[in-house]
Amino acid sequence: MIRSSMPLGGRVVALIALLWYLFGLLLLMLRLATLPAQADVDATAIPMWFDLVSGLAVVAGTSGSVALLIARRWAVPMLLAAFVAVAVLVAAGLALLPALFPTGAAMPLLLVLVVGSIWLFARSAARRGWLR
Repeated sequence: MIRSSMPLGGRVVALIALLWYLFGLLLLMLRLATLPAQADVDATAIPMWFDLVSGLAVVAGTSGSVALLIARRWAVPMLLAAFVAVAVLVAAGLALLPALFPTGAAMPLLLVLVVGSIWLFARSAARRGWLR
């Protein structure tokens, strides 16, 4: 396979992916920071596994996006792990905790579509020889 450097457009996509996952990391950190304040347990409490899988998704996605930005091959499995984690979150959330998505399934499915597109871009970049 012939290796070539990632074009500017690819770097821009990688930077946007990194910003996407950093925003997700910020949202998760804000959610976890408010957990001690929500000491009273109610019926709509989010299970701990949901936060753990969310953490896996954003950490894997952020590290995969950094790897994509610096053109490393390990971006592909990291972004695949993030995609699988997000798909599990959305599927389980829609099936078990429909109160998490009060507006319906459109936004969670859009989330899966965006994360899947980032992974597909990384896979395509690896096939084109942009990643080393």
